[in-house]
Amino acid sequence: QVQLVESGGGLVQAGGSLRLSCAASGRTSSSYALGWFRQAPGKEREFVAALTWGGGSTMYANSVKGRFTISRDNAKNTVYLQMNSLKPEDTAVYYCAARSTGSYYYPGSYGYWGQGTQVTVSS
Repeated sequence: QVQLVESGGGLVQAGGSLRLSCAASGRTSSSYALGWFRQAPGKEREFVAALTWGGGSTMYANSVKGRFTISRDNAKNTVYLQMNSLKPEDTAVYYCAARSTGSYYYPGSYGYWGQGTQVTVSS
C-alpha cells in the first residue's frame, strides 16, 4: 500500500504561481513513478507530469511544458509540482498518483491516488 497526500492548492490570479506537494508513505519503491493529473468539471482526468522515482526522468503534457516543473525530495519522500505562468484553463482538481507499470500518461496505470487539491486560476 502507498499513501499519498497532496497539499498546496489554492486561488491565484492568472500569471501567478503555486507549488503543489505530494507526500508519499507506505510501500514506496524506486521502481515507481509519481505522476500529477488534473480534472476540471465535466472533463476527463488528464495527465500533467510524471517523474520516475529511481532515475528522475520527467515527462510533461504539452499544455504545461515550459510552465510546470516536477521534482522530488528523496529524503522527504515528497514530489513537487511547481506551476508558473498559470492560466484560467489550468483550473482543476490536481491529483498525485503512484504508478508501478504501464504508460506514464494513462490514469489506469496508476494504482494509488491522493485525495486531490483544488487549484483555481482567476482571469
